Amino acid sequence: MNKKTQSEWLEKLPLLQSVVEQKEVLWCNPSVEWVAAGLLKTHLSKVDIVDASDRLERFAPYLAKAFPDTDKGVIESPLTPIPKMKRELETAYAIQIPGKLLLKQDNALPISGSIKARGGIYEVLKHAETLAINSQLLDSTKDYSQFDTPVFRELFAKHKIAVGSTGNLGLSIGIMSAKLGFHVTVHMSADAKQWKKDLLRSKGVHVVEYIDDYSKAVEEGRRQAEADPSCHFVDDENSIDLFMGYAVAGERVAAQLKEQNIIVDEAHPLFVYLPCGVGGGPGGVAFGLKLALGDHVHCLFAEPTHSPCMMIGMMTGMHDQVSVADFGLDNKTAADGLAVGTASAFVGKTMEPFLTGCYTVEDQTLFTLLKKLADSEDIWLEPSALAGMIGPVQVIQSKLPSADFKNTTHLVWGTGGNMVPADEMKRYYNHTGK
Repeated sequence: MNKKTQSEWLEKLPLLQSVVEQKEVLWCNPSVEWVAAGLLKTHLSKVDIVDASDRLERFAPYLAKAFPDTDKGVIESPLTPIPKMKRELETAYAIQIPGKLLLKQDNALPISGSIKARGGIYEVLKHAETLAINSQLLDSTKDYSQFDTPVFRELFAKHKIAVGSTGNLGLSIGIMSAKLGFHVTVHMSADAKQWKKDLLRSKGVHVVEYIDDYSKAVEEGRRQAEADPSCHFVDDENSIDLFMGYAVAGERVAAQLKEQNIIVDEAHPLFVYLPCGVGGGPGGVAFGLKLALGDHVHCLFAEPTHSPCMMIGMMTGMHDQVSVADFGLDNKTAADGLAVGTASAFVGKTMEPFLTGCYTVEDQTLFTLLKKLADSEDIWLEPSALAGMIGPVQVIQSKLPSADFKNTTHLVWGTGGNMVPADEMKRYYNHTGK
């Protein structure tokens, strides 16, 4: 496919004009279809998710020993009703949100305090398991708590792990890798927060800083890792292991919904709103949700108005062959984890039959919602994690089918926040937009 000019794309896709003008917009994916049909278009399946889930279960004894703040070695977060925030949204936007509003609090995930604790930690654990098996270190008991012993750390000290990140993925990879004993390098983009760099360094992680954006950090990290046979590069743009670590969330959310007596079917649809950067985290979670809950869960990605790389990639069908810069957007946003100029082609192509759509949100909206959530529910998220919160308003105002059913459940994915230092969170809370 030849790359079109901006004017040619605007003529073909008029909604792009509003994207170029940095307006808050919602795009509905015309390629979404039934789950069974969508699975015929990907080599991924439920078998892959079960394999990832089983691996995390094997590692639970190790995680319980190495990180006592986990729930017996399980890395999971609460599913919390937020009725007061629902009323805040209804008042602020003069709409009715029928049904329930829930918050998936990945901000409270143990070890690294964000959604990246799912995929990032999983990939590091899988790599560690592979090395241990190849070195014949796992004894006949197969008790994975032995990963927290000197002989395993000596093995991992001979190996390196690297990743490119705007912050939260770097935290999960860095903390987990260093704990196991790997030499770990995190290549961080210019928009990464200083406190995240400082925290990583305090854990013994080597942090390399770039004056460029996320894509450059990933490119350099990948290039350096490829030149070192002992280095495993965690590729946020293309990693199936990362994707599957996130996808395990689907079966866990299904169980949490069942515990709360929440049904998901045609008469009781579930809408899920996922903040999106390069796409791996929200893509994996959405894929897992679709396989666990079926055709009546509707997933939407939320992106900053200055960095809607997934929306542009999927709208045009060009995926990683087009960037926000091609449309005059500067990729500058307070939502540092979402400051990505080019989306993952692997995720975009995988999600074509499964994703309901994408929408954009202004930075100031994020800060406004951050304050409202803190005041109403005493839950504190970082700005990027609030991108999902405007989702119910977007889908109801846009009249998406079944979005306003009285039995609809709206689930906002809160992607991070608990690791944010108190003084930094206070600045977010007091942000005036000036």
